Amino acid sequence: MDPFIFSAEEEITAEVVQDFIQKHQALLPRYQRLKNLYKGHHLILDRANKPEYKPDNRLVVNFAKYITDTFNGYFIGIPIRISHDDPEINKRVDEFQTRNDMDDNQAELSKMCSIYGHAFELLYQDEESQTCCTYNSPLDMFIVYDDTIAQKPLFAVRYQITDEGVKGQVFTVSEIISFLEGDEGIVFTGSEPHYYGDVPVIEYIENEERQSVFEHVESLINAYNKGVSEKANDVDYFADAYMKILGTEIDETTIQNIRDNRIINLFGADDLANIIVEFMEKPNGDANQEHLLDRLERLIYQISMVANINDESFGNASGVSLEFKLQPMKNLAAMKERKFVSGMNRRFKMVFNLPTNIEPSKKDEWRNLNYTFTRNIPRNIADEADTAGKLTGIVSRETQLSILSFVDNPKQELERIQKENEMNSYQTDSDFEVDS
Repeated sequence: MDPFIFSAEEEITAEVVQDFIQKHQALLPRYQRLKNLYKGHHLILDRANKPEYKPDNRLVVNFAKYITDTFNGYFIGIPIRISHDDPEINKRVDEFQTRNDMDDNQAELSKMCSIYGHAFELLYQDEESQTCCTYNSPLDMFIVYDDTIAQKPLFAVRYQITDEGVKGQVFTVSEIISFLEGDEGIVFTGSEPHYYGDVPVIEYIENEERQSVFEHVESLINAYNKGVSEKANDVDYFADAYMKILGTEIDETTIQNIRDNRIINLFGADDLANIIVEFMEKPNGDANQEHLLDRLERLIYQISMVANINDESFGNASGVSLEFKLQPMKNLAAMKERKFVSGMNRRFKMVFNLPTNIEPSKKDEWRNLNYTFTRNIPRNIADEADTAGKLTGIVSRETQLSILSFVDNPKQELERIQKENEMNSYQTDSDFEVDS
């Protein structure tokens, strides 16, 4: 999906906003289809009904949800660590993170990106003039970039369709404009300034194509649902198979007795050897069905690049073998990480632009923030501790601590260690004075 582009030289008018809203509306069927896939409403549930006498199972194996949740659990199941060398800036960032519950915010952003291909984050000031942010899906928000090679954000729109018409807000570099739909189309109703220094809406993307993590295996998922449903239909068919009796005539009473007692006793016929009693069977394609389902399942994981962690081979894999099995998903996560860092840089650039958040002389320190992503895989704590211990004197203590997956914030951990050392030193000095 290509981003929306508009000339940086032209004025942002109500007509321009209305035109882009119409373009965004054309994308909603795709977003809704992807949302339905994740929630379990797949194509097979909407197919035409079969005749009443035929089994009509419609089974949904929700690979879309499994792929999304597994990948995001691996990518951001362990919260992102954000740190700065300046303790004061580090403190301000931690306060911002805590105030906005950023671990949950970023997890939801990541999940939306995986479902729709992209998602948005909105910055705003609350009633206490504190900077807040929240996530937003692309179902009711979009961003427009300028036509330069840099493609900088030009404006963003969040809108709702009500009984009275369309209403919403336009977010530009310097102000927030409210609008309503009147008799002659959309009209601007008022505006207020903001001081973020940029469009306060950040787009986070899954990949440059803005493609869902499961969108390119959608046809395979639909084929798997159809295959497993037809297999269930075959089971129903064999459970209700027709019995054929050839070579003799059966009256209604005998048929009733056979059905009730499940006993067949035919006698009095001239030639019993020519009587055939058996169930009618259609050709058995069980082996072909199983091969097809196995192939489809294997392709779904292979093409989506998300590992099937329920596979028995994962439980017996060694460290190196496990790395190879996770390598495709690791590559996918690395690409998404770079896109995520770009979005977070924009976020903190605007947060630092407000003097209420950071002193003006340090507003450019967002460039020196460190983001640490930790893949959520089983960890060997003993090996981590051994590795960290061997790095003593080679790297800084902060880097040593960052190796330990159970240490969320190395800087805070260093502060705790320093406080403990000071306390132990104080207690030792006190004991020495008492002994003297």
